[in-house]
Amino acid sequence: MEIAAVDDTMQILTLTEPLQFKHYSDAPQFGDDSIEMRAEVGLLTRNVKYQGDPETSAVNKYGAHIMLHSIGDDSVIGRIEYVEFYNAGQAFKLGRYPIHFHMIGNIHKSQVIGNAVHQTYNRAFTVHGVHYYQVKDNVAFNTMGHTYFIEDAIETNNLFDNNLAILTKRSWSLLNTDQTPASFWITNPNNIFRNNHAAGSDRYGFWFDTQIHPLGPSFTTSICPEYEKLGEFIDNVTHSNGRYGLRIFHKLIPVTYPCMGVVYDADNEQ
Repeated sequence: MEIAAVDDTMQILTLTEPLQFKHYSDAPQFGDDSIEMRAEVGLLTRNVKYQGDPETSAVNKYGAHIMLHSIGDDSVIGRIEYVEFYNAGQAFKLGRYPIHFHMIGNIHKSQVIGNAVHQTYNRAFTVHGVHYYQVKDNVAFNTMGHTYFIEDAIETNNLFDNNLAILTKRSWSLLNTDQTPASFWITNPNNIFRNNHAAGSDRYGFWFDTQIHPLGPSFTTSICPEYEKLGEFIDNVTHSNGRYGLRIFHKLIPVTYPCMGVVYDADNEQ
């Protein structure tokens, strides 16, 4: 199905064939509140296209990927903007994601903005061992495994703003948690999430899967994500998921000194 014509003045779309089901598009008002019922819409095409082999990628689930890696803060700068990624990511291979910033440290000057990632075999946007990274105005559709993926639970102060994820699908070729995927898989709460939309995941929209300590090559006992502060989580929307829109598991208990955990003081219940 394709859009055949657009009437800008009447806000009417003409499609090449009829819809199979009824689609309700309104925001009914109930007193001071409204319920948003309009569909998510994201543009998947871009003038610049980065893709896997059109003949073999889908068959082998082996597509294109980009990894940026260097040792040291801002030792590599990546600005990926308004690019279409198609047939991207490689199943059964950790680290082979469509867009992957890997173990750099602070990356204040790096950003991914306005990209479209669709039909992927291993996530969409991976944040691994980096901080102060901007992920804004992106669209992801038909993704295998967690779509926006914070990998080791050491990552902090990254900004996710106005991103869209639709149709996040379970995968048996990645982590165990990818069998119950989330559009936004958040292992450290000390990041910023604003105005993001997560729709149509096989299982979860946003999943705070906090860890006792960071995982993998980022492991250290000096950081305790379960007790880290919540950076920001505001004006995010999630719906039409297989189970929960928002899941918090294992813990999310912000304290002043995270690695001291929670100490109950019967004399001071505040």
